[in-house]
Amino acid sequence: MIEVGELLEKIVGEIEAVDGLRAAAPFGLDSVTWLPRGGKSYAVDIGKEVIEIRVVASRLPLRPLLQRLTAAVSPLLAGTEWAGARVRVVVAELDAAAFGDTTVT
Repeated sequence: MIEVGELLEKIVGEIEAVDGLRAAAPFGLDSVTWLPRGGKSYAVDIGKEVIEIRVVASRLPLRPLLQRLTAAVSPLLAGTEWAGARVRVVVAELDAAAFGDTTVT
């Protein structure tokens, strides 16, 4: 049976595998390793009914990126206690790079 920590790591791995998305960890925690959960895993909340994943998008259009992430995460839940949970992806931030101009503020 998969444990919460292992599931968090796998979900963060799926976020990083989608070109144009990254985990939206709270400011300053994205690369922290000394916390009980790695910093990036704070972008994911695991509940019985909903798995919420907060991301930063650096590419457009958003819909294909979010669909790709949802499609990658859903199989991870199969056969676990979270198999019935809905996957909700929240774009917490839109990076200026999404507009093709890093000077946008």
